Amino acid sequence: MNPDDEICYCYHVSLRKLVNYARREKPGRPSQMSQCLGAGTGCGWCIPFLIKIAESPGSFAAGEMTREEYAEARRDYIKTKQPRNQFLTGDAEGDSAG
Repeated sequence: MNPDDEICYCYHVSLRKLVNYARREKPGRPSQMSQCLGAGTGCGWCIPFLIKIAESPGSFAAGEMTREEYAEARRDYIKTKQPRNQFLTGDAEGDSAG
């Protein structure tokens, strides 16, 4: 994926915006990534990617998937009504962003 490709399709948030946000804000918890234009609070598809970006913004490997593969995987996620991805912490109740 390229830096200007969308990671959060619900709110049209690009990889570049997310990486810059994580570098600048250094979120203490991955769920704080949702403060970047609401990313992760829609369908939940992008949450695993937001977690990776939050944990290591400088070394996030954007080339793992093409934009088309990413979009197709999200379509499958939505179409098959997968359980919504969530931001989770180590506590019993979890840390849900939305």
